[in-house]
Amino acid sequence: MAYQNLRIVDFHVHFPTAKPMMGGSYADNPVHPRGPEQAAVLREWQKMYNTDWRLAWDFPAPDSEKQSDEVLADRWAAEMDKYGIAYVGFVTGGGNDNLAQVIARHPDKFIGFAHHNLFAENAAAELERAITQLGFRAYKLLAPALDKPIEDKSAWPVWEVAEKYDIPVLIHFGVLGSGGGVAWHENINPLKLHDVARAFPKVKFVVPHFGCGWLREALQLCWSCANVYIDTSGSNQWVRWMPEELTVKKLFRKYLETIGPERLIFATDSSWFPRGFAIRYLQDQLRDCRELNVSPDALEKIFGGNAARLLKI
Repeated sequence: MAYQNLRIVDFHVHFPTAKPMMGGSYADNPVHPRGPEQAAVLREWQKMYNTDWRLAWDFPAPDSEKQSDEVLADRWAAEMDKYGIAYVGFVTGGGNDNLAQVIARHPDKFIGFAHHNLFAENAAAELERAITQLGFRAYKLLAPALDKPIEDKSAWPVWEVAEKYDIPVLIHFGVLGSGGGVAWHENINPLKLHDVARAFPKVKFVVPHFGCGWLREALQLCWSCANVYIDTSGSNQWVRWMPEELTVKKLFRKYLETIGPERLIFATDSSWFPRGFAIRYLQDQLRDCRELNVSPDALEKIFGGNAARLLKI
């Protein structure tokens, strides 16, 4: 299976289950400190930004009718066949046990990520169970949704499990959600990972969305820690909100000249239907790389090889 003669591995996809995305291990619907009326105002902000974003990209609205996870898994498998995608990594899926059932439906196409809270009770034991019993090959975290500093040493047993089984850890830093979402939190800056990445240099940490608004800090983290990788996922609409003129093509150029193609990982952040696999992201990123004269060997690494190596595909 190939797209433009490339074996594409999408490292970062959210399975669109009707269940809470993180399986309830995070505060999926945090309570507003001043009540539901104020929370409703924030939701309207997000709705406004999301509508503008979807229209700009010509993306359809998500299906209003809920479908079973079995149906959604089969739809995702069909999407992959349609576009010639070899594997997708589902980084969330309604909790570890729920996602394991999804992965088992198409194990030749789907890779599972554990996605429980870093500071949940028995988080290290749960990660080990997810790897050894559920067959997961990576771990996903939302740093700005954690209730402790990510460098807190109470999390070291979790990092030790990741080190023991040599699995990559994908950690979202930067703005959380689309416009109207969270723009500040004690864990929002990717440099917060500095001490952890240096304490566990054998663990491969992946920062998504090219740093998601914290470009300088993500680059400095990569400079200090050669075990930090960058994924390219999503529309990267955050570039519009930076003080300097940025494009995804410029991001590719900057990361290629600093960390090289070996530490760049293609991903889309795809999720809902009827959009399904966000083919436009793949097309746009391949065009950017080809226009930058990225070599065929480097293209193979960025768009599939690096992910395959980290996930042991």
